[in-house]
Amino acid sequence: MNTLTADSDPAVENRDGTTLTSSPFLPIFRYPFGAHTIAAKGQLQQHTEKKAIRRPMKSALPVQKDGPRINEEIRVREVQLIDATGHNHGPTPIQAALDMAQAAGLDLVEIAPNSSPPVCKILDYGKYKYQAQKKAAEARKKQKVVEIKEIKLRPMIDDHDYQVKMRSMKRFFEDGDKVKITLRFRGREMAHQELGFKLLDRVKSDTGPLAKVESEPRFEGRQMIMVLAPR
Repeated sequence: MNTLTADSDPAVENRDGTTLTSSPFLPIFRYPFGAHTIAAKGQLQQHTEKKAIRRPMKSALPVQKDGPRINEEIRVREVQLIDATGHNHGPTPIQAALDMAQAAGLDLVEIAPNSSPPVCKILDYGKYKYQAQKKAAEARKKQKVVEIKEIKLRPMIDDHDYQVKMRSMKRFFEDGDKVKITLRFRGREMAHQELGFKLLDRVKSDTGPLAKVESEPRFEGRQMIMVLAPR
């Protein structure tokens, strides 16, 4: 049995007979847990709650190009090349296509990006863009937005006012617009609804060469509605 002296180091003998140079037991120090510790813990919790959470910044969206890609903007290995004369060269390496466009003093324009490989043509891009804008402007001019104009009548309208209304309707029909005719009854005029039907029949007859009936006369409250469309 080993005896420890005051000058010897504390040694512990394992079960297998080996000796540890230091003790396997570590001292555990207990820190005081008092009012100061509770206060510090509360301040740390408040600081954590007040700290703002920074959200990750979103990456900027790529700038969309207005129009087709041209020249060095075309980043593919090969293209289906059409030269300035309209000849199809078939699949061509992009660098060879760029060299041909530069030799002709023109641009290489991607006209069918969804094809495989993309179809590119050698042309004057400035002239091409001008013609495309011109075609778009002509297409907008041809698009006619049909409007519905309203003409208000009375059952007892005089001839002068009636002719004024008719001239307005003819002008609307010539512009390609529809006309909504509103015939309003007042007071005892509701007892003579046949006057309203007679007046609308006159309108149908007078506008027959220019318009057709899209909606037959119908009552909506104290008024009759009829819609005419240009022929």
